[in-house]
Amino acid sequence: MPQFDFDWVDAFSSRAFGGNGCAVVHGGASLPVDVCMAYVRETSLVECTFTGPSDIADFKVRYFLASREIPFAGHPTIATVAAMRDRGLIGDGEVRLETGAGVVPVTIQDGLIEMTQIAPVYGQTADPSLVASAISLPPDAILETPQVVSTGLPFCITLLRDKEALLAAKLDLAGLAQLGESLGADGIDVMEPFLVTLEGATEAGDTYSRLLMAPPSPPEDPFTGSATGAMAAYLWKHGLIKKESFVAEQGHGLGRPGQAQVRRVGPAGNLQGVRVSGKGFVLMRGQVDLPAAV
Repeated sequence: MPQFDFDWVDAFSSRAFGGNGCAVVHGGASLPVDVCMAYVRETSLVECTFTGPSDIADFKVRYFLASREIPFAGHPTIATVAAMRDRGLIGDGEVRLETGAGVVPVTIQDGLIEMTQIAPVYGQTADPSLVASAISLPPDAILETPQVVSTGLPFCITLLRDKEALLAAKLDLAGLAQLGESLGADGIDVMEPFLVTLEGATEAGDTYSRLLMAPPSPPEDPFTGSATGAMAAYLWKHGLIKKESFVAEQGHGLGRPGQAQVRRVGPAGNLQGVRVSGKGFVLMRGQVDLPAAV
């Protein structure tokens, strides 16, 4: 049975047990989809990555949830680059990653990892009452019309009135199904609503977010880098945040505080990309035996 090196990394954190964990399987990009999904379920993590050679970038990275492969994810990108740097596969400077959302450039300097997510794609707006039902809140808890936005992975960005509403939100699977149906074909690929409020979890933060997740994923994602990029694009587009860069916080309610610095590429009305940066702490290193089939 083939053996692969792996690293377990806490992304968007500079310490153990902070941010969001991700297992990085080095050289595993050629593994079958079912094996990769089974590995994610075995770890009980939200996502894992599998790396390999690339003809168009420095490395290829595949991203998996417990239920499917996705084109891109933020905290696993931070984790993957942190793991490569820790193993001496790369150093400070730029590395280019081939992902399902295109080639993503990442820069590393003194342990800070910054990825440039692609220019945002603004999709459908969602009925606030349906979004409210999906997150078990009254419609007046939602301040602006939710909208599907992607900087590599689509999320229904939902601005809530305050931290109390954010912390009270609970995922309702029947409501989530209705929301997905209302978004038509796009709803198949859209992740669960990404909830944000314009006040930090701490004094250092400008925003505080949560992502509640449906089975077989864990109930909540501690830090969501791809959604942070989409959220930032939404806030800039609608004039809800004026700063060219800001601090996004997530995971504090889970006891896994995470923080990212977010910067825009281009003017707010014509974004060319979103830069999201954070650190990664390598918690575990080892080998894993993975079969050719499940």
